[in-house]
Amino acid sequence: MPYVRYHTEGKVVTLTLDRPERKNPVTFESYAELRDYFRALESDSDVKAVVITGAGENFCSGGDVHDIIGPLTRRSPEGLLEFTQMTGDLVKAMRSCPQPILAAIDGVCAGAGAILAMASDLRFGTARSKVAFLFVRVGLAGCDMGACAMLPRIIGQGRAAELLYTGRSMEGKEALAWGFYNAVHEPDRVVPAAVELAQTLANGPSFAHAMTKRMMHEEWGMPLDAAIDAEARAQAECMQTKDFRRAYEAFVAGACPVFEGN
Repeated sequence: MPYVRYHTEGKVVTLTLDRPERKNPVTFESYAELRDYFRALESDSDVKAVVITGAGENFCSGGDVHDIIGPLTRRSPEGLLEFTQMTGDLVKAMRSCPQPILAAIDGVCAGAGAILAMASDLRFGTARSKVAFLFVRVGLAGCDMGACAMLPRIIGQGRAAELLYTGRSMEGKEALAWGFYNAVHEPDRVVPAAVELAQTLANGPSFAHAMTKRMMHEEWGMPLDAAIDAEARAQAECMQTKDFRRAYEAFVAGACPVFEGN
Protein backbone atom coordinates (compact mmCIF):
# COMPACT_ATOMS: atom_id res chain seq x y z
CA MET A 1 0.00 0.00 0.00
CA PRO A 2 1.50 3.40 -0.95
CA TYR A 3 1.87 5.75 2.01
CA VAL A 4 2.61 8.88 -0.04
CA ARG A 5 0.12 10.50 -2.43
CA TYR A 6 1.18 12.92 -5.17
CA HIS A 7 -1.08 15.60 -6.62
CA THR A 8 0.08 17.94 -9.37
CA GLU A 9 -1.60 21.30 -9.91
CA GLY A 10 0.16 23.37 -12.53
CA LYS A 11 3.80 23.65 -11.52
CA VAL A 12 3.21 22.59 -7.89
CA VAL A 13 3.25 19.06 -6.51
CA THR A 14 1.58 18.31 -3.17
CA LEU A 15 2.95 15.28 -1.32
CA THR A 16 0.56 13.85 1.27
CA LEU A 17 1.72 11.35 3.86
CA ASP A 18 -1.27 9.07 3.71
CA ARG A 19 -1.72 6.80 6.69
CA PRO A 20 -4.17 8.82 8.77
CA GLU A 21 -5.26 5.95 11.02
CA ARG A 22 -1.69 5.91 12.43
CA LYS A 23 -1.13 9.68 12.24
CA ASN A 24 0.92 9.27 9.08
CA PRO A 25 4.13 7.64 10.36
CA VAL A 26 7.09 7.07 8.07
CA THR A 27 8.33 3.60 7.24
CA PHE A 28 11.55 2.25 5.73
CA GLU A 29 9.82 2.34 2.36
CA SER A 30 8.44 5.87 2.62
CA TYR A 31 11.79 7.23 3.83
CA ALA A 32 13.43 5.81 0.72
CA GLU A 33 10.56 6.88 -1.55
CA LEU A 34 10.73 10.47 -0.35
CA ARG A 35 14.52 10.52 -0.63
CA ASP A 36 14.35 9.28 -4.21
CA TYR A 37 11.57 11.70 -5.11
CA PHE A 38 13.43 14.77 -3.88
CA ARG A 39 16.61 13.60 -5.58
CA ALA A 40 14.72 13.25 -8.86
CA LEU A 41 13.46 16.83 -8.54
CA GLU A 42 16.97 18.09 -9.23
CA SER A 43 16.45 17.26 -12.90
CA ASP A 44 12.68 17.91 -13.10
CA SER A 45 12.13 21.24 -14.84
CA ASP A 46 8.33 20.93 -14.77
CA VAL A 47 7.97 21.10 -10.97
CA LYS A 48 8.67 24.55 -9.56
CA ALA A 49 7.50 24.16 -5.94
CA VAL A 50 6.49 21.38 -3.54
CA VAL A 51 4.02 21.22 -0.65
CA ILE A 52 4.31 18.42 1.91
CA THR A 53 1.46 17.65 4.31
CA GLY A 54 -0.33 14.80 6.06
CA ALA A 55 -3.72 13.17 5.57
CA GLY A 56 -6.45 13.62 8.15
CA GLU A 57 -5.76 15.99 11.03
CA ASN A 58 -2.06 15.23 11.55
CA PHE A 59 1.18 15.89 9.73
CA CYS A 60 3.43 12.97 10.69
CA SER A 61 3.97 11.01 13.91
CA GLY A 62 7.54 10.04 13.04
CA GLY A 63 9.07 6.61 12.67
CA ASP A 64 6.53 3.82 12.96
CA VAL A 65 7.06 1.92 16.23
CA HIS A 66 6.29 -1.48 14.74
CA ASP A 67 7.67 -0.99 11.24
CA ILE A 68 10.88 0.87 12.16
CA ILE A 69 11.75 1.10 15.85
CA GLY A 70 11.16 -2.57 16.62
CA PRO A 71 13.26 -3.84 13.70
CA LEU A 72 16.04 -1.37 14.53
CA THR A 73 16.54 -2.98 17.95
CA ARG A 74 17.51 -6.17 16.12
CA ARG A 75 19.88 -4.64 13.56
CA SER A 76 23.66 -4.91 13.55
CA PRO A 77 25.78 -1.77 14.09
CA GLU A 78 26.39 -1.70 10.33
CA GLY A 79 22.67 -1.97 9.66
CA LEU A 80 21.90 0.86 12.06
CA LEU A 81 24.43 3.14 10.38
CA GLU A 82 22.95 2.25 6.99
CA PHE A 83 19.53 3.35 8.28
CA THR A 84 20.69 6.64 9.85
CA GLN A 85 22.64 7.55 6.72
CA MET A 86 19.61 6.76 4.57
CA THR A 87 17.36 9.03 6.65
CA GLY A 88 19.99 11.76 6.55
CA ASP A 89 20.09 11.41 2.77
CA LEU A 90 16.40 12.37 2.72
CA VAL A 91 17.21 15.73 4.33
CA LYS A 92 20.17 16.20 1.98
CA ALA A 93 17.86 15.57 -0.97
CA MET A 94 15.32 18.09 0.34
CA ARG A 95 17.98 20.74 0.79
CA SER A 96 19.69 20.11 -2.55
CA CYS A 97 16.62 20.07 -4.80
CA PRO A 98 16.16 23.50 -6.39
CA GLN A 99 12.43 23.80 -5.72
CA PRO A 100 11.13 25.60 -2.61
CA ILE A 101 9.47 23.13 -0.23
CA LEU A 102 6.54 24.29 1.90
CA ALA A 103 5.29 22.22 4.83
CA ALA A 104 1.59 22.49 5.81
CA ILE A 105 1.38 21.20 9.38
CA ASP A 106 -1.62 20.28 11.48
CA GLY A 107 -1.94 18.07 14.53
CA VAL A 108 0.98 15.83 15.42
CA CYS A 109 4.35 16.68 13.90
CA ALA A 110 6.81 14.53 15.80
CA GLY A 111 10.20 12.87 15.43
CA ALA A 112 10.93 12.34 11.76
CA GLY A 113 7.83 14.40 11.00
CA ALA A 114 9.37 17.37 12.80
CA ILE A 115 12.53 16.81 10.76
CA LEU A 116 10.56 16.88 7.50
CA ALA A 117 9.04 20.18 8.59
CA MET A 118 12.43 21.54 9.67
CA ALA A 119 14.04 20.57 6.36
CA SER A 120 11.39 22.44 4.38
CA ASP A 121 12.01 26.00 3.26
CA LEU A 122 8.77 27.45 4.66
CA ARG A 123 6.38 26.13 7.29
CA PHE A 124 2.70 26.89 7.81
CA GLY A 125 1.02 25.52 10.93
CA THR A 126 -2.17 25.58 12.98
CA ALA A 127 -2.72 26.70 16.56
CA ARG A 128 -3.54 23.14 17.60
CA SER A 129 -0.46 21.58 16.00
CA LYS A 130 2.28 20.11 18.18
CA VAL A 131 5.88 19.88 16.97
CA ALA A 132 8.15 17.59 18.97
CA PHE A 133 11.72 16.48 18.39
CA LEU A 134 11.08 13.58 20.72
CA PHE A 135 14.11 11.38 20.11
CA VAL A 136 15.15 11.65 23.76
CA ARG A 137 11.91 9.93 24.76
CA VAL A 138 13.10 6.73 23.11
CA GLY A 139 16.62 7.00 24.48
CA LEU A 140 18.15 8.68 21.44
CA ALA A 141 20.06 11.94 20.99
CA GLY A 142 18.66 15.06 19.40
CA CYS A 143 21.30 14.81 16.67
CA ASP A 144 19.00 13.19 14.13
CA MET A 145 18.95 13.96 10.40
CA GLY A 146 20.69 17.31 10.87
CA ALA A 147 18.54 18.65 13.73
CA CYS A 148 21.49 19.89 15.79
CA ALA A 149 22.74 21.87 12.79
CA MET A 150 19.47 23.18 11.34
CA LEU A 151 17.10 23.76 14.24
CA PRO A 152 19.34 26.31 16.06
CA ARG A 153 19.57 28.30 12.85
CA ILE A 154 15.79 28.46 12.63
CA ILE A 155 14.79 29.18 16.24
CA GLY A 156 18.06 29.91 18.07
CA GLN A 157 20.53 27.82 20.04
CA GLY A 158 18.86 27.97 23.46
CA ARG A 159 15.38 27.21 22.22
CA ALA A 160 16.63 24.36 20.05
CA ALA A 161 18.57 22.92 22.98
CA GLU A 162 15.42 22.95 25.13
CA LEU A 163 13.37 21.09 22.55
CA LEU A 164 16.10 18.56 21.76
CA TYR A 165 16.96 17.84 25.41
CA THR A 166 13.38 17.59 26.69
CA GLY A 167 11.48 16.26 23.67
CA ARG A 168 8.53 18.44 24.66
CA SER A 169 5.93 19.65 22.19
CA MET A 170 6.03 23.14 20.73
CA GLU A 171 2.50 24.33 20.14
CA GLY A 172 1.42 26.36 17.14
CA LYS A 173 1.50 29.87 18.57
CA GLU A 174 4.85 29.20 20.22
CA ALA A 175 6.23 27.81 16.95
CA LEU A 176 5.13 31.02 15.24
CA ALA A 177 6.62 33.26 17.93
CA TRP A 178 9.90 31.34 17.80
CA GLY A 179 10.16 31.58 14.03
CA PHE A 180 9.64 27.90 13.25
CA TYR A 181 6.35 28.69 11.51
CA ASN A 182 6.08 31.44 8.93
CA ALA A 183 2.33 31.69 9.58
CA VAL A 184 -0.48 30.00 11.49
CA HIS A 185 -3.81 29.26 9.80
CA GLU A 186 -7.07 27.57 10.64
CA PRO A 187 -6.91 23.80 10.03
CA ASP A 188 -9.05 23.98 6.90
CA ARG A 189 -6.87 26.76 5.48
CA VAL A 190 -3.33 25.57 6.19
CA VAL A 191 -2.92 23.39 3.07
CA PRO A 192 -4.68 25.85 0.70
CA ALA A 193 -2.51 28.68 2.07
CA ALA A 194 0.66 26.66 1.48
CA VAL A 195 -0.46 25.69 -2.03
CA GLU A 196 -1.38 29.30 -2.82
CA LEU A 197 2.08 30.54 -1.86
CA ALA A 198 3.68 27.61 -3.66
CA GLN A 199 1.81 28.58 -6.82
CA THR A 200 3.04 32.16 -6.44
CA LEU A 201 6.63 30.98 -6.07
CA ALA A 202 6.23 28.53 -8.96
CA ASN A 203 5.15 31.38 -11.23
CA GLY A 204 8.11 33.49 -10.16
CA PRO A 205 11.73 33.44 -11.38
CA SER A 206 12.44 29.81 -10.55
CA PHE A 207 16.11 30.00 -11.58
CA ALA A 208 16.55 32.81 -9.06
CA HIS A 209 14.57 30.94 -6.39
CA ALA A 210 16.82 27.92 -6.86
CA MET A 211 19.87 30.15 -6.51
CA THR A 212 18.50 31.66 -3.30
CA LYS A 213 17.92 28.20 -1.84
CA ARG A 214 21.36 27.01 -2.91
CA MET A 215 23.17 30.04 -1.47
CA MET A 216 21.26 29.94 1.83
CA HIS A 217 22.45 26.35 2.15
CA GLU A 218 26.05 26.83 1.03
CA GLU A 219 26.70 30.00 3.01
CA TRP A 220 26.10 28.37 6.41
CA GLY A 221 29.76 27.43 6.67
CA MET A 222 31.26 30.50 5.00
CA PRO A 223 32.93 33.53 6.61
CA LEU A 224 31.09 36.75 5.76
CA ASP A 225 33.60 37.96 3.18
CA ALA A 226 33.49 34.61 1.39
CA ALA A 227 29.69 34.68 1.44
CA ILE A 228 29.62 38.16 -0.06
CA ASP A 229 31.96 37.04 -2.84
CA ALA A 230 29.85 33.91 -3.46
CA GLU A 231 26.70 36.01 -3.68
CA ALA A 232 28.35 38.36 -6.14
CA ARG A 233 29.05 35.44 -8.46
CA ALA A 234 25.57 33.99 -7.94
CA GLN A 235 23.79 37.26 -8.63
CA ALA A 236 25.91 37.92 -11.71
CA GLU A 237 24.79 34.51 -12.98
CA CYS A 238 21.14 35.43 -12.37
CA MET A 239 21.68 38.68 -14.29
CA GLN A 240 22.51 36.59 -17.37
CA THR A 241 19.07 34.95 -17.39
CA LYS A 242 16.25 35.79 -19.74
CA ASP A 243 13.99 36.26 -16.70
CA PHE A 244 16.11 39.23 -15.61
CA ARG A 245 15.65 40.83 -19.03
CA ARG A 246 11.94 39.94 -19.04
CA ALA A 247 11.50 41.73 -15.71
CA TYR A 248 13.27 44.82 -17.01
CA GLU A 249 11.28 44.93 -20.23
CA ALA A 250 8.01 44.42 -18.37
CA PHE A 251 8.86 47.24 -15.96
CA VAL A 252 9.63 49.62 -18.84
CA ALA A 253 6.34 48.65 -20.51
CA GLY A 254 4.37 49.06 -17.29
CA ALA A 255 3.41 45.38 -17.30
CA CYS A 256 3.82 42.43 -14.95
CA PRO A 257 6.70 40.14 -15.89
CA VAL A 258 5.98 36.58 -16.96
CA PHE A 259 8.85 34.44 -15.76
CA GLU A 260 9.87 31.21 -17.48
CA GLY A 261 12.70 30.04 -15.25
CA ASN A 262 15.54 30.60 -17.70
